[in-house]
Amino acid sequence: MPARSDITYFGAGPALLPTDVLEKAAQALLDFNGTGLGIAEHSHRSELATSIINEAKVDLATYLDIPAADYEVLFMQGGGTGEFSASVYNLVGAWVARQHAAVLKDLGGSEAADEAAVVAALRAKVETDLKLDYIVTGGWSLKAYQEAVRLLGPEYVNLAADARLENGGKFGKIPDQASWKLSKDAALVYYCDNETVDGVEFPEFPSALAPKADGTGPIVVADMSSNILSRRIPVANHSLLFFGAQKNLGSTGVTVAVLKKTFLPPTITQPSPALMRRLGLPIPPIVLQYEIVAKNNSLYNTLSIFDVYVAGQVLKKLLSTFPNKVDGQQAVAEKKAEIIYSALEAHPDVYKIVPDKTARSRMNICFRVIKNGTTDESEKAFLEEATGLGLTGLKGHRSVGGIRASNYNSIPLEGAEKLAKLIEAFAKA
Repeated sequence: MPARSDITYFGAGPALLPTDVLEKAAQALLDFNGTGLGIAEHSHRSELATSIINEAKVDLATYLDIPAADYEVLFMQGGGTGEFSASVYNLVGAWVARQHAAVLKDLGGSEAADEAAVVAALRAKVETDLKLDYIVTGGWSLKAYQEAVRLLGPEYVNLAADARLENGGKFGKIPDQASWKLSKDAALVYYCDNETVDGVEFPEFPSALAPKADGTGPIVVADMSSNILSRRIPVANHSLLFFGAQKNLGSTGVTVAVLKKTFLPPTITQPSPALMRRLGLPIPPIVLQYEIVAKNNSLYNTLSIFDVYVAGQVLKKLLSTFPNKVDGQQAVAEKKAEIIYSALEAHPDVYKIVPDKTARSRMNICFRVIKNGTTDESEKAFLEEATGLGLTGLKGHRSVGGIRASNYNSIPLEGAEKLAKLIEAFAKA
C-alpha cells in the first residue's frame, strides 16, 4: 500500500490538504489545546468556538486584503450549490427593499402611504424591472442560472451570455464582453470565476462589470469555489463572493460568503415574508439568510467548528509561507500551470487541451489524450501509468470525460513537475 508521501492527488475536490495541517487537526479531534475534549465535541456556542471563527475571519481578510470595514465574512453550509439559492434569495430581497424605499418616497412617505398602493406599485416594478443576469461559461454557472430560473421563473432571469453559442455547443471559451446582454440595474450579475468541470477561468476581472468612477455599478456575484486563495481578487468590485472550502481552503462541510455590508442592516433590511408573499417572490430558508447569519456571527445553527478550524489552519500556513500573502501563492500557481501546459503543448499530436488558450484554467487543467487516434484506449493507458507513479485523481468529470489535473494550492511544485515528466514520457513512448 502506498504511503501518503507517495501520492500526488490531482482530484477536483475534496482536494488534497497539507499534511501538517491534517496532523494538527487529527490531534485536535482527540484533545484540543489540552481541554480533554476533541474540537468536534466542544459547543459551537463556546468562547473557544467563537475564537476559532473570529481568527479565521481575520486571517482570510488579511490574506486576500478584504477591507473588514466594508465586508462581512460568513461561514455557512450547503456548499456552492446552496449559495446559488442564497444569492438569489438575499439579493432579490435587497432589490425589493430598495424599490420599497423608493415607492414610499414617491407616495409621500411611510406614514402617508397606503399599504395597498405600495404593494401595487411594488408589484408593477417587479413585473417590469426585476432581472437577474447570468454569464454562463461552464457547468457550474449553468447550474446557477438554472437554479435562479427554478426559484423565480424565466421571466426574471436573463441569460446575458452563453459560451456554448460561440464554441459549437460546448463550453471552452469566454464570450467577448462586448456581446454580453446585461440588464439595466439588475438585482445581481453572476459569473463563475473558474469552471471546475470545463477547465475555463476568467483571466482577469471582467471589465464589463467594473464599477464606474463614482463607485456605482453592477451588483456582482462571483462563485470562486475552485480558485479562491490562488490569486488576487479586486474585492471592491464585488458585492458578494462565495466559495466552498474543499478545494483550496479546507475540508468539505463549510462554505464562505464574503458580503458587502451595504446589503446588511442598518443599510438594508430584508423585506418581511408577508410582503414577499404578496409580491409572489420566494422567501429564503432562515439558514440561508445572510442577515441572520451575520447577526449571529455564523452561529445561528450548529456550525462545524472543526471544519472552520481546518480552514483557519490552512490560512495560517499560507500567511506564514507567503509574506506577500496571496500574491506569493499566485506566482506559484501560475508557475505550476505553465509547467503542465508547456508539456502538453510540446506534443500536439498526442494531447489536445480542451479550453481555448484565452480561457485556460490554472486550477483545473483539462485535456484529451489523442495518441494514435485512439482516445479511449490512450486515456486509459495514461491513467494507469499515472497511478503507478502515484499521480492520482486525474480522471475527468463524468459529464465530459478526458483527463483533468486539478492544480490546487496544496499540489507542490514537485507534483506539477512529476506530472509534466509523465506527459513527456507518455508522448515519446
